[in-house]
Amino acid sequence: MSRLRRMSPRRSYDQYCSAARALDVVGDRWTLLIVRELLAGPRRYTDLHADLPGVSTDVLASRLKDMERDGLATRRRLPPPGAAFVYELTGRGRELLAVLQALGEWGQGELGERRPTDAVRAHWFALPLLRALEGESAVVEVHLEEGDFHLFVGAGEGPVYGDGPAPAEPDARLVLDTATCTSLAQGELTLRDAVRAGRVQVSGEGALAKGLREA
Repeated sequence: MSRLRRMSPRRSYDQYCSAARALDVVGDRWTLLIVRELLAGPRRYTDLHADLPGVSTDVLASRLKDMERDGLATRRRLPPPGAAFVYELTGRGRELLAVLQALGEWGQGELGERRPTDAVRAHWFALPLLRALEGESAVVEVHLEEGDFHLFVGAGEGPVYGDGPAPAEPDARLVLDTATCTSLAQGELTLRDAVRAGRVQVSGEGALAKGLREA
């Protein structure tokens, strides 16, 4: 019997409603946050576990199996010399980007002050910055105190962000502090207002960088 067939049946609300059906698939705790991590492209199990502080190994493994079963993610082995297994989103899984963006926008007012127990990763600011750059098409490198990441703004497929510097010369580089990034995530500040206020340093020769500098 295959690994997927050994899994327990998916729980259901048993309601003939598209919202209920969607929650049957993604309503379990941690599932949408796993999607957030996989929006960066293929990730190893150990990397996912490191960037999802608080999740147990058993729950993470169970959620990933559920996501495979439900057609949201796939598991494959990298070719040598990597030879590690990675998880990545399917096309249907990537469609959840819009869901996460809407959820993030709705939750702006819930963010509030960072609590002493709150973990943070630099790339968790990727989705709020993507919202701030909606309508653009560019590769953007972002430098924060917590670390660097890059965005593929307007990408129709593939990863939407990644850790570290951009793989090639970006259209724009943004340098900002966490307080400014938090204000952007909370909807208190627009990116162009932050640039005008001197809270974001912009460099690069792409159209986006020039447009931001002229804002």
